[in-house]
Amino acid sequence: MLASNLQVKLPIHETFQCTVQGEGYWTGTLVDFIRLAGCPVRCPWCDTGYANGGKDLPSVPQSIAQLLAQLQSPRVVITGGEPFIHPNLPKLVAALLQADKQVSIETSGAYWQDVSPQAWITLSPKEHINPQYPVQEHFWKKANEIKLVVSTGEEVDFYKKYFIEGIKVPVFLQPEWESRERAIPIILELLKQHPSYRLSLQTHKFIGVQ
Repeated sequence: MLASNLQVKLPIHETFQCTVQGEGYWTGTLVDFIRLAGCPVRCPWCDTGYANGGKDLPSVPQSIAQLLAQLQSPRVVITGGEPFIHPNLPKLVAALLQADKQVSIETSGAYWQDVSPQAWITLSPKEHINPQYPVQEHFWKKANEIKLVVSTGEEVDFYKKYFIEGIKVPVFLQPEWESRERAIPIILELLKQHPSYRLSLQTHKFIGVQ
């Protein structure tokens, strides 16, 4: 890693350390989070404040060196917002890997950049919510897991042509938090139709951690 890359800055909404991953494949593992600012997709139920694109949310530029100095856990989750809108994402990923950290990136898949294949990519597509942001084809091949946020159950049918047939990575169905009482029974029925899929609950919210 070039020393100059350590001075590269990214817009940071927040970071937090030594929490647990609450969703998907790595649920229950100790992680740090780096939340990059900004997302154009505008999911109406966004639980991190980006329903309006995050225009009113705080954003502080931090260098890669500053971010590295904060790390405490073996795995670092880069999330947002939408991490792939940031041109310096590949440099951040490379620096984390060089620091001997495991790296996960959570994305809607609407934007693509080449990042290290060592990074674990969680694809949570939102094309059914906003057709202006379709999943880039690369992600269907590069994703290590797929996480669908389910409100009505129609989400599975929407993406059927992409991944139901012959999918080789784990698929997680996660109830949208505000409608979880309705969505969980829907997901249980979907699991009967697709027994290789898994239920993902937002464990961190149930146990009251960030």
